[in-house]
Amino acid sequence: MREIVLDTETTGLNPLTGDRLVEIGCVEIYNRIPTGQVYHVYLNPQRDMPLEAFNVHGLSSEFLADKPLFVQVVDDFLAFIGGDPLVIHNAAFDIGFINAELAKTGRPALTFDRVIDTLSLARRRHPGASNRLDDLMNRYGINSSRRTKHGALLDSELLAEVYAELCGGKQTALSLTAAETTVIVMEGQVATPLQRPRPLPPRGSEAEAAAHEAFIATLGENAIWNDYTAGS
Repeated sequence: MREIVLDTETTGLNPLTGDRLVEIGCVEIYNRIPTGQVYHVYLNPQRDMPLEAFNVHGLSSEFLADKPLFVQVVDDFLAFIGGDPLVIHNAAFDIGFINAELAKTGRPALTFDRVIDTLSLARRRHPGASNRLDDLMNRYGINSSRRTKHGALLDSELLAEVYAELCGGKQTALSLTAAETTVIVMEGQVATPLQRPRPLPPRGSEAEAAAHEAFIATLGENAIWNDYTAGS
C-alpha cells in the first residue's frame, strides 16, 4: 500500500493569525518501506520570519525570498500525494497549515479521514510517556544525529522509520512451535523463507493421486501441470 509521510515547517503556530508554510517534505513508502521517491520544496511566505521560528528550523527571510509561492507548486504537491493516506506526527498542526494554503488557492481541503497521526498511535502504544518525535527516535534506537534543527524532509524520513516501528517493526516472524519454526525475514521488500525441517505429509489418498495423474494425462504434453509432476 502506498502512503505518504509528510512534515512541514512554518513561520509560527497559527495559520489563522497570519503564519505561513515555509517548507514541505514528503516521503513515499510502500508497505511502510521508503521507495526513494520524495517531494521537497521551500516556500516564500511573503512575510517576516519570527526569531522563535527561525531558531527551530533555521530558515531565514533572506533564504526564502527567492523561493516559489505555494500557489506555484500546489499542483505538483497534490499530484505527488495523490489520494493516498498521509502519515503525519501531530497531524492537526500540519493539515491546518496546508488547508489554509489550499484555501488561498481555491483548492479543496485535505480531509482527516485519510490521515494517520503517529502521535495518536504513539500515545496508544506508550501511554503516559513523552511521544515527541525525538523521544520516539530514542526509544526505537533510530539515529537522529543529522537532526540539528527541524527540517521537513529530514523529519519525514525519520518519521517513516518511527512509523514502521509503531506498526510492529521492519521484521516479521511467524512462530509455530518451539521445535518447528518457520521465519520470514524482510530484507528490503523481499521475503526469504527458511526451509521447512520436514516435508508435510500428503493429504490425498493413493486412489486420489492416481485419478489426478490420469486427469493430467488427458491435458497433453504441453500442460503446465507436467512441470510440477515431472520426476514425482
